[in-house]
Amino acid sequence: MDIATVMVWIKISVVFYLFTILAIIDVVRKDFGTIGKKALWGVIALIPFVGWLIYLIFGFRKGKKPESDAESANNV
Repeated sequence: MDIATVMVWIKISVVFYLFTILAIIDVVRKDFGTIGKKALWGVIALIPFVGWLIYLIFGFRKGKKPESDAESANNV
């Protein structure tokens, strides 16, 4: 295998890895109603190469970001 081909595969792998990490961080930050649903989306996001895409398409809008203390104080 030629070094240029290896470098292309490494770059593609890094991109998929970064998207997976971003999906996991988003799952951790959001509330999905139950811990089971949160765990399910976390496992889906960990599926190699396509998990982050499945999460982005189907799960991204399902979770809600919890209100911060500053936001809830302004709403009182």
